[in-house]
Amino acid sequence: MTIQLVNEYGKIIMTSEVIATLAGSAALDCYGLVGMASRSQLKDGIAELLGRENLSRGVLIRQEGEQNDIHIDLYIIVSYGTKISEVAHNIQNKVKYVLNDLIGLEVHTVNIHVQGVRVSQ
Repeated sequence: MTIQLVNEYGKIIMTSEVIATLAGSAALDCYGLVGMASRSQLKDGIAELLGRENLSRGVLIRQEGEQNDIHIDLYIIVSYGTKISEVAHNIQNKVKYVLNDLIGLEVHTVNIHVQGVRVSQ
């Protein structure tokens, strides 16, 4: 899937992988998030075998509606003892801010799916 942005100078065409990488990177900066949950075990497993860091793990980009609104689903693992609603709210704000600031993309929704809780050692 590609996403087009049009400005006065022309078109900018980006793949959803670029947006997923930026969203995943922004989310990983937030306090209380300890990791991203894998949505595609095969794809992420191959990336790990090749030694690549996969910042788009657990990020799903959807483009829906007549106005091609961007929806982002993040599948995350939170740290035990943190308030999940606050962590999710911080991630939503950070992802929206970073995507708007870096590439001028207006994100319609950022949905957070908490897939697990990890206890620190």
